Amino acid sequence: MGQAPSSTAESNGREIDLRLWSPVIVSGGESMALGNVVAVRDRDFTGDLPDECLAHVFQFLGAGDRKRCSLVCKRWLYVDGQNRHRLSLDAKDEIFPFLTSMFNRFDSVTKLALRCDRKSVSLSDEALAMISVRCLNLTRVKLRGCREITDLGMEEFARNCKNLKKLSVGSCNFGAKGVNAMLEHCKLLEELSVKRLRGIHEAAELIHLPAGSSSSLRSICLKELVNGQVFEPLVATTRTLKTLKIIRCLGDWDRVLQMIGDGKSSLSEIHLERLQVSDIGLSAISKCSNVETLHIVKTPECSNYGLINVAERCKLLRKLHIDGWRTNRIGDEGLISVAKHCLNLQELVLIGVNATHMSLAAIASNCEKLERLALCGSGTIGDTEIACIARKCGALRKFCIKGCPVSDRGIEALAVGCPNLVKLKVKKCKVVTGEIGDWLREQRRTLVVSMDSDETEAVVVVDGEVETVVEEPRVVQAGGIVAEIGSGNSGGNNGGSRLATIRSKLGFLAGRNLVTCTFRRWSHNDNASSSAEL
Repeated sequence: MGQAPSSTAESNGREIDLRLWSPVIVSGGESMALGNVVAVRDRDFTGDLPDECLAHVFQFLGAGDRKRCSLVCKRWLYVDGQNRHRLSLDAKDEIFPFLTSMFNRFDSVTKLALRCDRKSVSLSDEALAMISVRCLNLTRVKLRGCREITDLGMEEFARNCKNLKKLSVGSCNFGAKGVNAMLEHCKLLEELSVKRLRGIHEAAELIHLPAGSSSSLRSICLKELVNGQVFEPLVATTRTLKTLKIIRCLGDWDRVLQMIGDGKSSLSEIHLERLQVSDIGLSAISKCSNVETLHIVKTPECSNYGLINVAERCKLLRKLHIDGWRTNRIGDEGLISVAKHCLNLQELVLIGVNATHMSLAAIASNCEKLERLALCGSGTIGDTEIACIARKCGALRKFCIKGCPVSDRGIEALAVGCPNLVKLKVKKCKVVTGEIGDWLREQRRTLVVSMDSDETEAVVVVDGEVETVVEEPRVVQAGGIVAEIGSGNSGGNNGGSRLATIRSKLGFLAGRNLVTCTFRRWSHNDNASSSAEL
């Protein structure tokens, strides 16, 4: 008898709780009264939310969950479609019949990516023209592998999408006429990226701005082009250009750089990678006095002479990356000039450059703002050079040493030097032992240290094949506190992969990532708030 009242109360409590948190929707408009609580059973409580709030909630969902939510009711379908600003499509020709209905729903798209694999037929000019009519608000477009799109299709697209600000094309077949059409009609275009554009060949027309027109173009990126020199008029005459990246393009680029370096350029960032560029080109770059970021990567014809010219005139230089490709043409002489003239240097990356104590001591003494330093693949950087850096680089925060003849003695110097150092990475330095890493962590408990000894290597058999797994599960900081340096937890995304299978067999913790070269990420994280470059 004594249990009856409590059972009723408990039951009533559960019913009230269920109605408050997960109301059941039924037909008929019935309501049920229980004490002072009235639950309206056919009411959709999300109807009290404005469309803007519902759209804001959708933004926190993944692609799969968002698709499922759009199927709940017509209102959710409408709200999702009206607030979907990014859309990425597998641009096969088979989807053409569905494009009209698709863009009737997603008519607010501003960022569109069309990708097609090599084995499939891509969307054609007709499809691209239809998309341009339906999506008049497009500001960013990426085309990958759309080989059926021609110059005529690009011209029609440009006429309709005049608000475009960013265009990235790769592995397409249209040529210079299509690019010129974009420059003529898209006056607001700020970023242009061109990669493996097959229509640009030796007989292609020059790419330039229309006569008498102004441009908003701020960034140009050219990759893997056979005749990228057709962009010379565009690069030379665009006074608003801030960033220029030329990567793995054939031909002689000295002439193009000479056209840029006429003293009127506003370029602040230049990337040159695997190009036929000599000291003539570097001397031309030196006339761009506003340059703050310079990458000279695997350009074997560049030497100390060209670097000295750059250092003497580009005194605002803040970031310098040099990959000497072990040609020994850039060394102490050029780096000493950098130390003498580029006093605002904050980031220095030297790969395959045989710098010695002489040049590194000059940089450490003069470049007092140096915060990020990477020394990789140099046979002349040893304990003496590391000790010098430890003594003199007071502002250094992130330091990477890779493939250099450094020993434990050089690493010991970092225990008392570089007071602002927060991250240290030592890789492929054969003489450095794991014990020095543990000792350094004890000496500097706030320092994150990453070393080869932190990696775990194992050999397992999966599906009859021998697999070698090299995993760096964690980096110890502050006497045992685990600090993750990886880019994030990826265990959930790769649960069905071969690596996940290996991990499960070994009993590794899910979600630990292989540590890649972190220096670029360090630099990006430090400058993300102040940089809006491509």
